[in-house]
Amino acid sequence: MKVTYHGHSVVTVDTGNHQLIFDPFITGNSLTDLKPEEVKADVILLTHGHNDHVGDTIEIAKRNHSLVVAPNELAVYLGWKGLNVHPMHIGGSHQFDFGQVKLTQAFHGSAYTEEDSQKIVYTGMPAGILLTVEGRTIFHAGDTGLFSDMKLIGELNHIDLAFLPIGDNFTMGPEDAKLAAEWLRAKQVVPVHYSTFPVIEQNPHAFADSLPGGVGKVLEVGESIEFK
Repeated sequence: MKVTYHGHSVVTVDTGNHQLIFDPFITGNSLTDLKPEEVKADVILLTHGHNDHVGDTIEIAKRNHSLVVAPNELAVYLGWKGLNVHPMHIGGSHQFDFGQVKLTQAFHGSAYTEEDSQKIVYTGMPAGILLTVEGRTIFHAGDTGLFSDMKLIGELNHIDLAFLPIGDNFTMGPEDAKLAAEWLRAKQVVPVHYSTFPVIEQNPHAFADSLPGGVGKVLEVGESIEFK
């Protein structure tokens, strides 16, 4: 299984049998190495409804006939756009053919901005996603501030790989993300959601170096972690 970082909060998981993508913000993402028309995805996993996470979901899903797994209100909204969706909510889990998905809480907002009509569409609660596939558990925290129940998430799950936002301003900054990493007890922690825009400029290497025992790992855009 190969897990690859593609800038901002975009992460792909290739199991060999299934191709999954988290939060496919590609168009408008100056850091990504992806092109929306080239992305292959059986499953799209969305943490919340902000445009820099929903991104190119509609185009990718329609072209690939992808299943979109998302928090309930966001899933309903995308279903109205003609997508094949599976709605979930915080605390709920579901066993799919590709693996298990469970949503955790995240402290953030969730709304899709339709810029042409200057309309903001509320898309329910934001979430983090626990993905368990091929015996490995990946935690994508989505956009969130620090919250103490991360301790509980770490106690209840054996997390192999966690993606944590460090950009500050809209999410946790590096200091709070360091504490989150400690509470989650993940074997490896990769920083995301940084340096896409000037207001979230951060040094990911400084963050990774602040974590003990080689837990922190910076993935450059297009770089992967492989599980055997």
